Amino acid sequence: MPDDGDFDAGRSRGEFDHITPEDITRGTGNPPGWLGADDIADLRSRMPIAYVEIVPVRVDDFGRVTQIGSLLRVANDQSIVERTLIAGRVLYHESLREAIARNISKDMGELALPVLPQTLTPFTVAEFFPTPGVSPYFDARQHAIALCYVVPIAGDCKPQDETLDVEWVDPHGPQITEFIEQMNDGHGTIVRQALAWVNL
Repeated sequence: MPDDGDFDAGRSRGEFDHITPEDITRGTGNPPGWLGADDIADLRSRMPIAYVEIVPVRVDDFGRVTQIGSLLRVANDQSIVERTLIAGRVLYHESLREAIARNISKDMGELALPVLPQTLTPFTVAEFFPTPGVSPYFDARQHAIALCYVVPIAGDCKPQDETLDVEWVDPHGPQITEFIEQMNDGHGTIVRQALAWVNL
């Protein structure tokens, strides 16, 4: 979405003409590109779905990771409370940066103040399959290809949407092993890869 002074600010963008960046990052309502339940179920049965997955971190003044974050939310089958990461689909006509910002805002609130990555190269790509055992990553709903990013969070987090709580743990502390083991379906593997990527 262009700023008012951009050279192509007047170009028509169809259903996106009246949408501002704030509409996307606010994470409320259903922005253009959002699919209804029947439509997304049909697509999930036919093709892989593009996702971003975010490992939220707190950093010190020197940029060193001091805490790793996770979400507590009710599982998809409503059976248990599970520990997981920030993840969500990339919408039609949405950039990866916008998808990262929107999904963080959706789960952690508008005051989370994420520091978006300078490069869009993910630290890993996680391919979730609906069949157990095909890969370390499992999602019963779909075949999803998730670009994974470590994103520092500079602001205050307030659980939003389906998130019950946001919890942080010291990556050097004794709780980190239990923290990772509580993540199912490959999300713990993603955290281990994130820790290695930031040299922890």
